[in-house]
Amino acid sequence: MQMVTVGVLALQGDFAEHEAILRRLGVDVREVRLPSDLTDLDSLIIPGGESTTISRLLAMYGLMQPLRDFAQHKPVWGTCAGMIVMAKTATNLDRETLNLMDIEVVRNAFGRQIDSFETALAFDELDGEPVKAVFIRAPLIRQVGEGVKVLARLDSGEVVAARQGHLLVTAFHPELTDDARLHKYFLSFGDNDD
Repeated sequence: MQMVTVGVLALQGDFAEHEAILRRLGVDVREVRLPSDLTDLDSLIIPGGESTTISRLLAMYGLMQPLRDFAQHKPVWGTCAGMIVMAKTATNLDRETLNLMDIEVVRNAFGRQIDSFETALAFDELDGEPVKAVFIRAPLIRQVGEGVKVLARLDSGEVVAARQGHLLVTAFHPELTDDARLHKYFLSFGDNDD
């Protein structure tokens, strides 16, 4: 089996936690801070953090168009703030998004940091027990476009995970748990070309 190299956007946020899980899975990991860092990557994770800051830094480091080009052919996964910057539109974000996925996202949908919570989620396309989902100042998906598959909802019906081809978004932080199933699921995206 060929060694897979996954990039983790390392401008701000919890990129180190994603890197730790990927290394535990035996994956070669590269931190992405500049367009040249995208060369020869098999896929990319955009981690949680602060979406306004991440968006500002993407523009500052000239990463907006290179990331859009990368996502045309390679798997990209956005968690929490990463989901926000991947969305077609995001509420209360005064910056341009990457506009990668046909979803509309509501930022800080559950309130402030103090309103963070954990829950067990049934996750479509994932076998076994429910996923332990950690929500921290989390967004949610208000609307999905054609070709977007909903993968997980809260009991109240709000969409918190979706996939569009080789693009994946989760409103929660799988990297903050010991469960590596979502990272394995994302790694499987490279096994078949969309």
